[in-house]
Amino acid sequence: MRFLFFTLIFFLGLKAYTQQDSIPQQDSIPKAKKMDSIAQDSIPMEKRKDSTAKDSLFFKGPKKQKIEVDSVSIKDYKIVSHARDTIFLDTTLTIKKEYKYNYLRKDDFELMPFSNIGRPYNVLGRTFSNNTFYPQLGATTKHNNYFEVEDIAYYNVPTPITELMFKTTLEQGQLLDALLTFNTSKRLNVSIAFKGFRSLGKYQYDEAKSGNFRTSFNYTNKKNTYALRGHFAGQKLEAEENGGLSNLEQFENDPEGDFTDRSRIDVLYTNATNRLVGKRYYLDHKFKLINYKKDSTTTEPTTLTIGHEFNYESKLYDFVQSSQNDAFGDDPFVTPIEDRARLKTMSNTVSAEFSNKILGSITGTLGLYNYNYFFNSLLITESGTIQNQLKGEEIIAGGRYHNDFGRLSLTGNVNYTVSGELTGNSFNAGLDYRVNDNNVISGGIHASSRMPDFNYLLYQSDYRNFNWQNTDTFENQQIQSIRFAFDSKKFGRIDAEYSNIDNYTYFESIATEEEIEAAQETAFVRPFQETSTINHLRVKYAKEFKWRRWAFNNTVLYQNVTQDNQVLNVPQLVTRNTLYFSKDIFKRAMFIQTGVTFKYFTSYNMNAYNPLLGEFYIQNREEFGGYPLMDFFINAKVRQTRIYLKAEHFNSLFAEPNFYAAPNYPYRDFVIRFGLVWNFFS
Repeated sequence: MRFLFFTLIFFLGLKAYTQQDSIPQQDSIPKAKKMDSIAQDSIPMEKRKDSTAKDSLFFKGPKKQKIEVDSVSIKDYKIVSHARDTIFLDTTLTIKKEYKYNYLRKDDFELMPFSNIGRPYNVLGRTFSNNTFYPQLGATTKHNNYFEVEDIAYYNVPTPITELMFKTTLEQGQLLDALLTFNTSKRLNVSIAFKGFRSLGKYQYDEAKSGNFRTSFNYTNKKNTYALRGHFAGQKLEAEENGGLSNLEQFENDPEGDFTDRSRIDVLYTNATNRLVGKRYYLDHKFKLINYKKDSTTTEPTTLTIGHEFNYESKLYDFVQSSQNDAFGDDPFVTPIEDRARLKTMSNTVSAEFSNKILGSITGTLGLYNYNYFFNSLLITESGTIQNQLKGEEIIAGGRYHNDFGRLSLTGNVNYTVSGELTGNSFNAGLDYRVNDNNVISGGIHASSRMPDFNYLLYQSDYRNFNWQNTDTFENQQIQSIRFAFDSKKFGRIDAEYSNIDNYTYFESIATEEEIEAAQETAFVRPFQETSTINHLRVKYAKEFKWRRWAFNNTVLYQNVTQDNQVLNVPQLVTRNTLYFSKDIFKRAMFIQTGVTFKYFTSYNMNAYNPLLGEFYIQNREEFGGYPLMDFFINAKVRQTRIYLKAEHFNSLFAEPNFYAAPNYPYRDFVIRFGLVWNFFS
């Protein structure tokens, strides 16, 4: 009741007293490109007419007269992605913002979160055409909130801007993502951001917390012949691990309500934590040797540009347990358990780019990639020696191409390993054809070959069962994909992708029935490779229907897997449907959206979770899913502030407790959460 009272007072307070705006409300927003992972509150730059009065910055006088302060408009607050796509700040309130307002700050339609914030996400939908070129550290469940190179944004703003994102968590904690970006001159822009959170969780020993610090800069000289950008990211994500529920009856069959307080439910262990820590230094600069313009009206001059990209990153993943637990094995080498895997990588890539109006943009690259994946000890067993290090270097040659032919746009890139053992090659080609202003057709192909992540190839642990080396037995995982998309304002958007995967690599438990009954399934998880080809088809359709102030937003994902052995498990159908109402209220001082979201996925052999590895592993004994997740939300916008109030999973109040995010790990119960996103302009 206190929470609801506070919320009511907050909304009324915003009605009575609202912050004066430095930029106007936008009457209309152009259609956004697919830029979800770049910026959460932004829309693409488009060719528009010169700024009019309504685009400039105003303040309201006592007689509600609009007085122009300067010529700065919302379009001047630009955000540049790693791929150099430019978008500008968007402070509107849309249903897409509702989908992105979460811990990850991106649409989690194809993910199934655990009960607490900052915990693993089970994967409901798979896409194989966007895998990385180099093998990664592993511990993939800890990387959901890890900012990779492609996730860092660069800014170009006329005045300083601050963005604050706040959201409540689950018991004793909050989530805050703060960003400040400013320019010291017209040519140098700097940003500083920190995302931090802590959440105790509803179950015992389920606390999670993280801190993500990022700072970036970008500079261009006066002649626009030299461009420099870079960033630093320091990140730490850690969580307590309880192994899930030890007695499912306490969760599923509780007629007396003794365990509605979830902290009273027994868990498997109470003395384990895992953590991911990373630091990255990134620098990218280019210099134009030739910049030939036929005349002053030339918009696409002939240029020759040389560039250099540097990236150094160090990561460590560790699992700590104060004493032995049978869930991971009954005979460890030493106690307490202190497992730690480290990976240090450094890459240097030089490039030469030639561009003109006829040939388009042609780029050649040559890169040197150094890696060092290591543990502290060398393990000698009866079956052989497990080394403590994988170290080497790769020489990679590559190229990129881009050209526009009127309505048709072509892109492509290729990378080939000249020397090295970890990587093979990758090839991507894509096209976009704009039929008209309302319809776009796109497609592409992908082919890649590389070794699995490092933790599949080599791993060491104080638990005897988690020690292996597969560098001589595992082969390159090979993927071939073809994709197609049709985006229409009238018919919606459909995306289809068909993939062939050879040497698919996965984790699986080889525990016997007796060991599973003794809660030792996770103790016998091992990496494997599938020798036969796996075929994966996914078709995703999205369409919104509108009628007056009402809207019905729908997203449906269909997947089909053809395989000799059941090693790739995904639900056949995932759907999300949102019915919502939008209206301006309080004499247009506030804009609200309220509605209900329904999410459902068919039952399937959901992957299980291993906290020691920080990985999911396949299991084919039980099916989970087939239950709805329903949320009720009321969102509002006042000036540049977006306010969010959501009742999550409210149908759990009257549904059977069979909702799991992974075997032994329930999804969260009904909870009310509140937050906001606030932009300040100086």
